[in-house]
Amino acid sequence: MLTISSLTYRIGGRPLLEDASARIPRSRRIGLVGPNGSGKTTLLRLIAGTIEPDGGNLALARGAQVASVAQEAPGGAMTPLEKVLAAHTERHDLLTEAETAEDAHRISEIQTRLHDISAQAAPARAASILAGLGIGEAAQHEATKNLSGGWRMRVALAAALFAEPDLLLLDEPTNHLDLEATMWLENHLRSYPRTLLLVSHDRHILNAVPDGILHLEGRALTLYPGGYDEFARVHA
Repeated sequence: MLTISSLTYRIGGRPLLEDASARIPRSRRIGLVGPNGSGKTTLLRLIAGTIEPDGGNLALARGAQVASVAQEAPGGAMTPLEKVLAAHTERHDLLTEAETAEDAHRISEIQTRLHDISAQAAPARAASILAGLGIGEAAQHEATKNLSGGWRMRVALAAALFAEPDLLLLDEPTNHLDLEATMWLENHLRSYPRTLLLVSHDRHILNAVPDGILHLEGRALTLYPGGYDEFARVHA
């Protein structure tokens, strides 16, 4: 899924990552850990493509979709449910095209693809994810701009989970969650069907969710099997 080769990144001339390499296979749930300031968030930004490395490269599987949760979630007039549904861009684009398509063959293609991606069931799935993160039915239909920053972050997280990208990058996703929503997220991520790279300070979630730990220390990367406690025993 993701191959990191001889990756180097500097801040103010100081190397944060230097000749770092690792390979993350498809459909793995990986916890990214390391000392504070070691560059975990920077590595996620490099993988997402929001910043460029100074050396080396990151290679994703052909056609792979990558998604993360923005640190500041916008408001706007769209409702939380609408925002989450729009995160599945293929479904959104197909439904938009279906409103104006006239060619019978193309209409058939659109309807077939909508069926293949379970488009009809999408609203119920989106509502279920929002509810799991603590956003009830009434709030799901209000303008997102009326929500506080913390609740908008929940909407942004719900959108990323709903989209189910090939590689999902999560940086401290429980920061804006209460205990009930954190427990729901933990259970949801345990069965995430694609590839997950998770940064968290919560040792419990790092034991419950990942099947591997990617350790960033000394500007290098090392991948260990198992959860955090197993990694800690090996690394001690």
